[in-house]
Amino acid sequence: MILQRRFLPDLKVLQTFECAARHGNFTRAGEELSLTQSAVSRQIRELEQQVRKPLFERLPGRVVLTRAGRELLPEAQRLLQMAESTMRHATAGEAGETVLAVNALPTFATRWLMPRLPDYLTRHPELRMDLTTTLGIFDFAERQCDLAIHYGQPVWPGGTCTYLCSEIVLPVLGGALRDVPVTGPKALIDLPKIQLSERPQLWSEWFARQGMDLPDASAGHWFDQFSLSIEAVRSGLGCALLPRYLIEKELERGELKIAIDIPHSTDMAYYIVTPEGRSEEVKDFSDWLISQVRFRPLAG
Repeated sequence: MILQRRFLPDLKVLQTFECAARHGNFTRAGEELSLTQSAVSRQIRELEQQVRKPLFERLPGRVVLTRAGRELLPEAQRLLQMAESTMRHATAGEAGETVLAVNALPTFATRWLMPRLPDYLTRHPELRMDLTTTLGIFDFAERQCDLAIHYGQPVWPGGTCTYLCSEIVLPVLGGALRDVPVTGPKALIDLPKIQLSERPQLWSEWFARQGMDLPDASAGHWFDQFSLSIEAVRSGLGCALLPRYLIEKELERGELKIAIDIPHSTDMAYYIVTPEGRSEEVKDFSDWLISQVRFRPLAG
């Protein structure tokens, strides 16, 4: 591949552009980067000359991205992240290590993967873990990622999906609501609900499985991650449908309790996603993930 030099970006200049865009001010960008305001301004002018478009509108006391600047910013951020990741992986080789780049959902990574990871890494001291928690589907060709843990349907362009486990949730109480007597599904109707933005139909589906209608399916407090929902339940804000595997410690400590042992499985699941042609370390880690689920199922 022959690259044209005039199209090759200077990463330091892109870093200055990203920083200035984030601060909306050349002086504050300079403070972060240990550059003078004039040095920041000069680098931005160089970049504008290279792309042949103004990237900032200069206003009194601040700068605002132009349309061209707004279009360039996410691409610049992607390149900077890729460069940082590339160097992190490259330096591992000098130390005789192999980098294993894994992406997982934030709450899954924090509450299920992290407690189990030390045991795996103890048995594989040659590995250096690079764990990220990017949400959503991304292009493996644009990310240094060997394996992703994905929740949803088994669809990932450019990736092969292997079933890991289904998601099974149960109604959970905590805080001031922990000792509320629950004798059956009907007892949960009038309790305040904790709703998960990414699973907006959970409560309606759970009650429908019990042959009941939920009068107001949108009532209650809404949170966009399981981790926030867990804390909301611990605070006594309401009852939530949560996977047991995410609240193991809270259940053991008695901070949370299963309100009623009626599990509900959603129509989506967790999958291990890998791009083609990855190393033996990826297969070993994938097999280990599956063995951990079989040993202690992610079930209610």
